[in-house]
Amino acid sequence: MHRYDRPRRLLAIAAATLAGMVDAAGFLAADGYFVSFMSGNTTRLGVDLIDAPQRAFIPALLIAGFVGGVFGGALLAARAGDRRKAVVLGSVALLLLLAATAHGTGHPAMALALLVLAMGALNNTFQRDGEVAVGLTYMTGALVKLGQGLAARLAGQSARGWRDWGLLWLGLAVGAVLGAAGWTYLPALVLWLAALLAGGLALAAMRLR
Repeated sequence: MHRYDRPRRLLAIAAATLAGMVDAAGFLAADGYFVSFMSGNTTRLGVDLIDAPQRAFIPALLIAGFVGGVFGGALLAARAGDRRKAVVLGSVALLLLLAATAHGTGHPAMALALLVLAMGALNNTFQRDGEVAVGLTYMTGALVKLGQGLAARLAGQSARGWRDWGLLWLGLAVGAVLGAAGWTYLPALVLWLAALLAGGLALAAMRLR
């Protein structure tokens, strides 16, 4: 995070907020499965294989869909060049728009599939040398870097960027609260709001050099 300038750091935090919002709404919609947290779905897959084999196909399909979203987003990012962030975020906005439409027309399974694809694609927003530089839908690495930075500060050593990793996690957490509240109180609108947020992020990314 500390390698990016302030506008890009803010964009990353806002994108993490979007991820938290979508994942919380998807978690509630999918009865305890995730649309962006594939470590959780992998654990669910292992548990379901033993405890409820008839449900094991759900996390397996979610994991496959997420990988497919990453794959498609990576292809778009490679073709977009310097416009990568705007193109990837634009594709995420489109997928979320389609998910909102599917949900609104009574196709929850299709909506869930589109949410998973969108969250997979989102992780291609920040790349360096063809690899993910900032994970936007998973925060284990960010929390590790936050903890390491705090330890370095306590030891009197130089620690760059630890606050930014903390803010990235906070963005995801705030988004999760918003997504849960939206799905609970405004289920007909929350996915439309997520699509609108993604579109706004795509426009903001277009303004970056």
